[in-house]
Amino acid sequence: MDLITIGFLAGTVALVVSGIIIGGSPGAFVSFPSFLIAIGGACGAVAAASSKEELKKLPQTVKRAFSKTKHTDLLELMDTMVGLSRKSRSEGLLALEEEVRKIQNDFIRKSTQLVIDGTSPELVKSILDAEIDLMERREASSRRIFDMLAELAPAFGMLGTLIGLIQMLRNLDTPEALGPGMAIALITTFYGSFVANAFAIPVSRKLARQTADKVASMELIVEGVLSIQAGENPRLVEEKLKIFLPPEDRERLRERSKGTRHAAETASEPSVS
Repeated sequence: MDLITIGFLAGTVALVVSGIIIGGSPGAFVSFPSFLIAIGGACGAVAAASSKEELKKLPQTVKRAFSKTKHTDLLELMDTMVGLSRKSRSEGLLALEEEVRKIQNDFIRKSTQLVIDGTSPELVKSILDAEIDLMERREASSRRIFDMLAELAPAFGMLGTLIGLIQMLRNLDTPEALGPGMAIALITTFYGSFVANAFAIPVSRKLARQTADKVASMELIVEGVLSIQAGENPRLVEEKLKIFLPPEDRERLRERSKGTRHAAETASEPSVS
């Protein structure tokens, strides 16, 4: 489980609840009818707008959002592709067949195998781009439920507020009931906004970030494989793949290059006896 994500969401809920308690009268924020309208209505509408497959995958999607996922090290991925480029340059494409079997990344194995099998560069790029696109679509479909919940929960909260206002206006001849009636009317808006901002939107953004990380790594692999197939110099391959690195990884690469040059210069200095 991703304890950081869970901790921050729990902290968000705790801060809101603490603010309610400190403000006094926490019982005023409890209303079962408002809960039914805002949360029940939104969940029902989301379920009606979703496909059977999306609903079946919902538990798996929630699990993925709250599971600790290993962040792809793009610098390490770049080193892998440059290493394959060097081997291909010196021993030929067929020499990569044994090398890729040791690699855990399925996308690298599949894309490299296409090159080894003699697939044309245009077809390789078309196949790999289609796989990236389909992966994005699948994950966007899983994320759609949370996007709809973030949109519909506040809307149903406002609907509940309108219902409460109508009921309140029918009791204008009872002034002492107007204040409590207005409070109950506004609670549904609170419930809808809270669910959207404290749960649905953060989960959707978390899933979107996971997808973006996957796409970045897959695009780097595609560029590397096409460069290997073209027989480009490994140094040129490295320069081309650097553009996919975030600033912090580029800084790591510069520091590593400095360390390598320093070690080479030290080794080349004549020893003083």
